Amino acid sequence: MAEAARLVRGHSYPDLMDLEFSGQIWFWKGPAPWYFVTVPEEESDNLEATATSVSYGWGMIPVTAQIGETDWETSLWPKDDRYIVPVKADVRKAEGLKEGDTVTVRLAVSL
Repeated sequence: MAEAARLVRGHSYPDLMDLEFSGQIWFWKGPAPWYFVTVPEEESDNLEATATSVSYGWGMIPVTAQIGETDWETSLWPKDDRYIVPVKADVRKAEGLKEGDTVTVRLAVSL
């Protein structure tokens, strides 16, 4: 995890939390079907420690995500004591991904 400091209105805050992990793409068939990658337990614990300072509600954490050469803005969702990364159709198409593929995900959390 890399952190830098910045000065905002007279306060010093960490600027960025970077995470990288691998996981499988899975499909959720709920009322609004979507594809996700689950953040591993250790990384989820690190994210949870920052959630109160970065979440905009319901435990959602805004991030910049990257798989392969494709990056996008999204929010991590809390689920079953971990976080999940929504993977947009445009990202799956650009990277040639489908359900069950194992991918390396990079996350940048702005703090």
